[in-house]
Amino acid sequence: MSTSNTPVRTVGWFDHPVLSLLLGVSWLALSHSLALVHILSAVLIGLIIPKLVGPLLPAADRLHWPSAIRLVGVVLWDIVVSNITVARLVLGPMDKPTPLWIPVPMSTRHPRVNALFASIITTTPGTVSCVVDEQQGVIWVHALNGDDPVAMAQDMKQRYEAPLLQALGVSATADQEVRA
Repeated sequence: MSTSNTPVRTVGWFDHPVLSLLLGVSWLALSHSLALVHILSAVLIGLIIPKLVGPLLPAADRLHWPSAIRLVGVVLWDIVVSNITVARLVLGPMDKPTPLWIPVPMSTRHPRVNALFASIITTTPGTVSCVVDEQQGVIWVHALNGDDPVAMAQDMKQRYEAPLLQALGVSATADQEVRA
């Protein structure tokens, strides 16, 4: 019988607060009720499941909550504005749209940051992140309409990636910043 010198990671009750919140909200959405029994069930599910699967999960990133809340506000606002813009574009003359591919350089190789950045881009109507090329450090985005891919890429980086880096406490890598 062999013993391992690898320390066992202890899992606290609040090590994955976002997962706990998502599980609790999902339970309430599935139950279609805000009755006390469902709220208590949501709290228990949100606490117990992350505690049970915690050893299987990577350590959660610490969030800078003010930055995360501001980012959520910006994304929600952009979704509303983009929906209006896309509706005008689609309902207007069909010769108006000028679709294009935008290479958006990633500022880091941090997998959570890049996955969330690509997801945020995709949730904004009119854009879809199609390929995350980790080798070249670029997210290829298809935009329904645009005329300046460089300015659009910089706008995405400024509005979404920079606050995301700040919210997760991740610093941009120097070799990636030069290409931005």
